[in-house]
Amino acid sequence: MAGRSIFAPYNTKQVNIQFNNQNIPITGGASGPGRLTGRLAIEKGAKSVTIWDINEAAIERVKAEHESLSAGKTAIYGFRVDVSDNDIVTEGYSKTVQAAGSVDILINCAGIVTSNKPFAENTASEIERTIRINTIAPMFVALAAIGDMIKRDHGHICTIASAAGMLSNPKMSAYAASKWGAIGWSDSMRIELSSAKSKVRVTTVAPYYINTGMFDGVQSKIFPILDPQKTAQKIVRAIEKNKDFAGIPFGFHFIRFWQGVLPTKVFDWFFGEVFGIYHTMDHFTGRK
Repeated sequence: MAGRSIFAPYNTKQVNIQFNNQNIPITGGASGPGRLTGRLAIEKGAKSVTIWDINEAAIERVKAEHESLSAGKTAIYGFRVDVSDNDIVTEGYSKTVQAAGSVDILINCAGIVTSNKPFAENTASEIERTIRINTIAPMFVALAAIGDMIKRDHGHICTIASAAGMLSNPKMSAYAASKWGAIGWSDSMRIELSSAKSKVRVTTVAPYYINTGMFDGVQSKIFPILDPQKTAQKIVRAIEKNKDFAGIPFGFHFIRFWQGVLPTKVFDWFFGEVFGIYHTMDHFTGRK
């Protein structure tokens, strides 16, 4: 597209996937990284961007924003989809294909966090809702698309998990469990497709806290809270470069290494107390 990008430029050399002329549905596409990733996809010449979200008013608002940005060069669609319901996901996928055509790049951005309560104070419904939206829902969405992708031997599935899926952070136990599950599933799917010599690719992204309102009140004394626009850039870059896994910031790639090397008490003290990660949720309020 003509004109300067709304985001700061970044190095796009040695990319393997092009967003140009691709059909791209994004779950959670009406807010946060989903909305910003959609804007980047438009800038990169996507054939279509389809917003999947639970909030109808937000869908219409962001759809209008995207249409203004695309100036008719990218088709914009929006569907209200409860990604925790497989029947609704299947219906949403069918509507998306009918409107936009075969899915090329699928981006799972939808997610929730319910509270900063200790596990013993969680309710059964809070636990179930967290797991259904953060772990099971991306499976439902991928399952709807992957059969067609395998038949075409073409496609890319990107799931936005969380750095909490690599670190047992207190006061977010259900959330951490849901993201551990999402990472394990996504990477397992990657290995299956690779073993089958499929050209369908999988990228798992594990960002630290992103400043979108979802984690309002979080305090981090060493690692900075992530900028949403820069995070969206890194998500797109990871897809373009066909990365299997992208931790944001990069230092989070080494968490599992240190978990394996350090005694548990030393690891807990260093990362939990010195880095203060185990206290980041102490003052969490979340999006109002």
